[in-house]
Amino acid sequence: MSATTVPAPTSIAPSPQVPPGRFPPAIWALLFTTLIARAFGFAYPFLSYHLKDLGYSTQSVGQALSVFGIGWLIGQLITGWAADRIGRRRTLVIAMLASAVCLPLMAQAQAFWAVCAGAMVAGIVYDAPRPVVSAGIADLITDDGQRAAVNGWRHGAVNIGAAVTGAAGGLLAGLLGFTSLFYFNAAACAACALIAHRYLDRDAPRTARTKGPVTRTPLGSALRDGRLWLLWAASVAGLTCAAGMFSALPMLMENDGLSADAYGWSQVANAGAVVALTPLLNPWLRRRCHGPEPTVGLLAFGALLLGAGMGGAGLADTTLGYSIAVAAAVPGEIVFFIAANDIVTKISPLDARGLYAGIWGTSLALGVIIAPVLAAACLTSGGDGLAALSTLAVGALGAALCLPLLGLTHRRTATAARPLPAPAAS
Repeated sequence: MSATTVPAPTSIAPSPQVPPGRFPPAIWALLFTTLIARAFGFAYPFLSYHLKDLGYSTQSVGQALSVFGIGWLIGQLITGWAADRIGRRRTLVIAMLASAVCLPLMAQAQAFWAVCAGAMVAGIVYDAPRPVVSAGIADLITDDGQRAAVNGWRHGAVNIGAAVTGAAGGLLAGLLGFTSLFYFNAAACAACALIAHRYLDRDAPRTARTKGPVTRTPLGSALRDGRLWLLWAASVAGLTCAAGMFSALPMLMENDGLSADAYGWSQVANAGAVVALTPLLNPWLRRRCHGPEPTVGLLAFGALLLGAGMGGAGLADTTLGYSIAVAAAVPGEIVFFIAANDIVTKISPLDARGLYAGIWGTSLALGVIIAPVLAAACLTSGGDGLAALSTLAVGALGAALCLPLLGLTHRRTATAARPLPAPAAS
């Protein structure tokens, strides 16, 4: 007989049973890191305003945002791989320190090639905590329902942070200019690096993490896993709608003559809906996520709600209308992210949690690339109505892709649960 798996390369000591409301310090560190990184993550949502302030056209802004998204995609793969290879804490600290160095350099770029180069580098490090935090939560929380609850509060932290980004960013931009936002973003990244270094457990040596025979590399497992790629494809569609909240939305609002302050208020409405709905939805989602079966049905439901909610933003033309549309998309956003994290955790091998989370994270990055390009194309050729219809269609595509995913995950779960035949008596 030969072993086919190795122990998870965790840098965070696992805790099999975590009493509700009493999570380990490392969990709180991961949640606070998520909150701070998002609350002061001014670089991406205000990049379009910054470039417009420099005199660039809508087409150039869309291109720069897409370059940022390409960097974001590459960064997810790098940090997901590194979280498994060199450890959770080390990866998070390095990524956050790199952000603190790169963002001020991007703020000084003027020429378009320099802007694109800076956007590429800033994109690589912008969302680096995501796969590390996903893998860390999976390491620490082994109960499916509790993990869903933690991911629910994590998603709440993301959206509360987005509200702070919108409101504080609009205020600071009006007082100090858009360039100052990149410096505040850099300082927040440095703070995240200090939190990770202080509260996450020291990474285990590489030799200790790889002890034991392995028949297939984590990358090979990922490349052969049809469930991961179906989840990825469905997530690209669903998260293109979600990414519109902070990538396409500024373009739509600017096209209607609304200022950065109006965008900030839409993000406040988004966060208010998240704060109100997360405590209501978390108990239900916790029950749905409990058990070995991945929650593919929830993922499809979330994609439809996201498409309908953000499609409504294409029909708005006032701050109030945009705020209502964004708030209407929040239930789908909560359901989609929690379901996707549940599926990623349940299908990923123990020694490839970071890699699977990183590969899945590229779906959001690709959605970030697609959303502004799609919005710009719709605004140029058909206006707000075409933008609304396209967003609704993309959400429906994400739900449709869940059908083959449901069949494959159900078949794999049933095969894993099937008892082995008893050995013949000799």
